Amino acid sequence: MVSKLLVAVQEVLSKAASMNQDKALLNRLKTHYYEIRKGIGVHKPPSQYGAFPTDPYSHTPSFTGAQQPGMTGQVKEDIISRLGETGVIVEDGCLKFRTHLINPSEFLKSPRRFLYYDVEGQQQIIELDKDMLVFTVCQVPVIIHRFDHARIEVTNSDGSRRIIDSLDLDAEMSSAIFNRTGAINSLDVFLGME
Repeated sequence: MVSKLLVAVQEVLSKAASMNQDKALLNRLKTHYYEIRKGIGVHKPPSQYGAFPTDPYSHTPSFTGAQQPGMTGQVKEDIISRLGETGVIVEDGCLKFRTHLINPSEFLKSPRRFLYYDVEGQQQIIELDKDMLVFTVCQVPVIIHRFDHARIEVTNSDGSRRIIDSLDLDAEMSSAIFNRTGAINSLDVFLGME
């Protein structure tokens, strides 16, 4: 139930942000969101949770059919909420990025390497600097930069780059990512955060 509440609060916060509500209201909602998130088992030690909170999969005995405990739904809800926490929104088939739920403490404190597998299944490494956050969407790396003016720099598979002066990809570029065409190599998303 806590995971369902988390998703609901995230939806309310996203709607309030899209309606350009007062920043103080958005900050209060964000504070409540992260307080609720602390209540989810995966963020608690086993002694407090009463079990191993990182084992959310079905434990089906060999003598019965598939069984799914309630925690399976939590896994899905936690994935949905985590996407929002990284700023990812999919709206009308378009990939968009928003800052209202990003936690500044998640940005790197020092340079690191990010290892991932591209759409061809080849291992790749990206060198990251301080104040970056990285993850993949459909095997396309999304490098989030905290500072600079808001924009997206799209690096195509041929090495060419496109700059989009917003935090929204169009349907064509979004489709190329979702369908794993390999046309887009990476996204550098500059959030313009304080």
